[in-house]
Amino acid sequence: MIRYGFGDFLRYAGVDQIVEKAGEVLHRSDSERLMDVPAPERMRRALEEMGPTFVKLGQILSTRVDLLPPDYIRELEKLRDRVPTLPFDKLVTEIEAELGRPLREVFAEIDTVPLAAGSVAQTHRACLASGDEVVVKIRRPGIRRMIEADLRLLRRLARFATRRFEDVARLRPEAILQEFANSIHTELDFAIEGRNSETIARNFADDPAISTPKVYWDYTSERMNVQAFIDGVAGSDREAVDAGGFDKRRIARRGAEAVLKMMFEDRFFHADPHPGNVFYLPDDRLVFIDFGMVGQLSRQRRDEMVDLLHGMVERRADKVTEILLTWADADDRRNLALEGRIDAFIDRVHGVALDRLDIASLTRDLFAAMRDHNLSLPSDLTLMAKAFASLDGMGRQLDPDFDMVAVAEPFLQRQMLRRYAPDRVLRKARDGAAEGLDLVTGLPRDLKKLLQMAQRGQLNLGIDIVRMEHYLDRFERSITRVSMAIVIAALIVGSSMVMSFSGAKLPVGLSVFAMLGFAASVVGGFWLIYTTWRGNGRR
Repeated sequence: MIRYGFGDFLRYAGVDQIVEKAGEVLHRSDSERLMDVPAPERMRRALEEMGPTFVKLGQILSTRVDLLPPDYIRELEKLRDRVPTLPFDKLVTEIEAELGRPLREVFAEIDTVPLAAGSVAQTHRACLASGDEVVVKIRRPGIRRMIEADLRLLRRLARFATRRFEDVARLRPEAILQEFANSIHTELDFAIEGRNSETIARNFADDPAISTPKVYWDYTSERMNVQAFIDGVAGSDREAVDAGGFDKRRIARRGAEAVLKMMFEDRFFHADPHPGNVFYLPDDRLVFIDFGMVGQLSRQRRDEMVDLLHGMVERRADKVTEILLTWADADDRRNLALEGRIDAFIDRVHGVALDRLDIASLTRDLFAAMRDHNLSLPSDLTLMAKAFASLDGMGRQLDPDFDMVAVAEPFLQRQMLRRYAPDRVLRKARDGAAEGLDLVTGLPRDLKKLLQMAQRGQLNLGIDIVRMEHYLDRFERSITRVSMAIVIAALIVGSSMVMSFSGAKLPVGLSVFAMLGFAASVVGGFWLIYTTWRGNGRR
């Protein structure tokens, strides 16, 4: 952090001397040279140096367009797992432990040169004894222990930052870290990735143009995933795509429609559909791979998204603002300024032809408004926004005239029609009537319980004081100083009593003990003065 110009954070933490000493060790001249590099790039490079856990954290932060400015998002999106490959011999023990038998009994052939290497896993091409060509994804030995250790450090840092810095606390770092921990734990379990792949495959069972690799469950577990080898063209290989004779406009539309179906109809979607996670087959068919990061929307969240877009079409800034505040779990006191911002945003885009709208730019502007009003999105919607941005970028790479809004419009219209279909309206009315009846019939019973609790003295009033933890921490430090002062006073008095017998014939050890007591009192006194002075300076 010091090398890349983030030492101020450590100074704010109250470890000035450590920062100064570490700065000398880490070559302050290097730090001064790096200060000419833009802050977003310095952050990315620092995360890369700190290891795989922090690279994964940066990748999660690159999805939080509601928290970080666009220049940080663009830089963090460059984070890729750049790690050296492991010798295959070090993975053999891991594979055989999972299989419970020697490799030769399962694989007729396995390529010791990896297809790809990431911070979490390494993949190798192989051939099963049955003759099926597969890709074997193997988790790196010891990676779980290292990630768990890093997560413990990050949790401490998040708690400290939440208590100490109000600007950081509004970003809810502990919630972001929990989202990150859930994501990386899921990514570490390759059996979950296999189940995600099969869920997507079932949802597209009737569409021959979209598929996922077959999972070989006899050999798949938490630490290893065996899937069918896809003999196609990777979407990231632009030269091969150009030479393959594909209809790129058709592929762009198919890919967009597939991901939009996942979002609005299946509510279970690939959260990172960038070109490297898609293979192209003859007849412009698509195969999605790598389901370590997926998103899932509740029906309510999907309906809120449709309401948001409908509110923009109908120029209902109040409705849009209400939904944004609901997502951020915020109160209505901040809605006037935000509503004015949203109203201006709607005026700017209203009436613009669909083919002239830039959905990525609109998303950035909307999230910029939320950042300016200290609002953040729930994690499922940030993944959705990330998927939209990746999809829009992939579509424009294939087709410069790609129009995401035009592709999305039919899906949104169908969702609006389904929401107000007679059978769904009737079901909502029936559910609402049942809940209302339960409320009315249960009210006397609840009031009776409340009165009985009051009569028995069991009715408690809870008060939640904002930032109580911060004040308790200060109170604890004050108690520590008082306790230290009492100990210092006791040392002085005790040492004085021993020294008062200096004329008597006492063992030399007692005099030495008295002098040690005085010395400890002096040291403790200086510590007490120093900590009190620092505490007053921070208040």
